[in-house]
Amino acid sequence: MKRAIVVGSGAGGATAARELQGRLDVTVLEAGREFRPLRTRLPALETLRLAGLTVDPRQIPLFFPAMQVHVTPEMVLVNGRCLGGSTAISTGNAVRADGDLRALGLDLDAEFEEIYREIPVSTAHQRRWREHTRDLYAISQQMGLDPRPMPKMGAYERCVGCGRCVLGCPYGVKWDSRRYLLEAVAQGARVVTGSRVIGVAIEQGRATGVWAREGLRRRFYPADLVVLAAGGLSTPVILQNSGIPCEPRLTVDPVLCVAMEWPDADQVREMEMPFVIQREGFILSPYFDYVSYLFSRDWRYPARNLLGIMIKLADENVGTVSRRQVCKPLTARDRSRLAEGVRLCAEMLELLRAKERPTIPSKMFLGTLNAGHPAGMLPLSERELATCHPDRLPPNLYVADATLLPAAPGNPQILTIIALAKRVCKFL
Repeated sequence: MKRAIVVGSGAGGATAARELQGRLDVTVLEAGREFRPLRTRLPALETLRLAGLTVDPRQIPLFFPAMQVHVTPEMVLVNGRCLGGSTAISTGNAVRADGDLRALGLDLDAEFEEIYREIPVSTAHQRRWREHTRDLYAISQQMGLDPRPMPKMGAYERCVGCGRCVLGCPYGVKWDSRRYLLEAVAQGARVVTGSRVIGVAIEQGRATGVWAREGLRRRFYPADLVVLAAGGLSTPVILQNSGIPCEPRLTVDPVLCVAMEWPDADQVREMEMPFVIQREGFILSPYFDYVSYLFSRDWRYPARNLLGIMIKLADENVGTVSRRQVCKPLTARDRSRLAEGVRLCAEMLELLRAKERPTIPSKMFLGTLNAGHPAGMLPLSERELATCHPDRLPPNLYVADATLLPAAPGNPQILTIIALAKRVCKFL
C-alpha cells in the first residue's frame, strides 16, 4: 500500500488521516505531545497573578504546554501545539464560515452534510445559561443585533458550565479532532508526537517525503503523498523551507474584549461564546478572556467579578510568517471595525448596568489584543477550485488547513477547515 504523511493533527490533519487511511497507509506527524487539560485551578491562577508572576504571555507554555505563543508589536498569537491542535483549546463552535470560498465558486454543501452526520452539533446549552448571559442576549435583541445561540460540537446537553472550554474540557463534552484521529488509528493509521516537520523533500518535481526534528535528531519520513495541515502559521514555514513561496496575506481573526467590573458575575464559570452576533467584518460574543485576565493590568479584578464581550475581527489580508518571526499589522479598516465593535460592546454593557445595577458606577476596560485563527498564505484561486490544489505545489503535495482560505472569516473556522480537508481528500 502506498504511504501518506499527514503533517498536523488538528481539524485538517485529523480529517485527512481519517479520510485517507485504508486507501493509503497513513502516518500522522504532530509537533506537540498528547493533550492534557490545564489542571491548575482558578485560585492558583489568581495567586500567580496577584503575586506578579504573570507578566508576559510568552510564559503561557510554561504552565500549559498545549499552547504555543507568538508576540508581535500589535498582538498576541495563540494556537494549539498538541494532539488535536487548536481544536483541543477551542470553544467548540460549529459555525459555517465558507462564504468567501462559495463566492469563488467552491460548493462544500456535501462536505458539511457529512460533518453533521458524524459530529453532534446543537444549541442545547442554551437552557444552562447564567443570568447575565440571558440578559445580554435580551439586550442585544432590543438593540436589533439579531443574536443567535452558538451551535457547538459535542454532547452539550451534558455541559456543566465550568468555563474551561479553552483550557481543555474536563468532562468530555466538547468535540475535538482527536475523535477523528482515534478513528484513523483504529483503521491502522500511525501517530508520531514530538515530530516537528521542517521541510518537504522534492525530487524531479514530486514530493518524496518530509524531514522532521525529533528531539536532537533529524529524521526523514518517505512518502508517496504528503498532506500539510500544520496550521496557518506552520504550514507556510514548511512550504517556504521547501522552496515553495507563499503570499504575504496572513490573516488571524484578532480578538479584543471589552469588559466591566460586575460583582459576582462569575462569567469565568460560564460556557465560552454562548451566543453570537454577526456584523459586517466582525462578530460579538460573551467571553471570559484568560489572556487578558492573566496579563492585562486593567483586568486586575477577581475573576468572578469580570464580565466581558469579545470582538472577533475579519482582518485584512496583510501579514507574513517566516521561520524567525510573524508580522501582522492592523490596517486602517481593521482599526475602524474594531472601534465599531468596541462601541457596540460598551453600549450593551452599559444597558445591562443601567438595567440591573444602576447605582454602581460603570468601570469598562479593554483586553489584550490576541488571535488564534492564522490563515490565508496560500489562498485558493478560482482556477484551482476543481482540485483544491494550488498550482505551485508538486502534484503529490497537498495542503488541508486554513492556509488555503482566501480571506479571514472573522468567525470560528474549525467546521470549515474540516469541510475543506474532506474536499481535498476526495481528489487524492
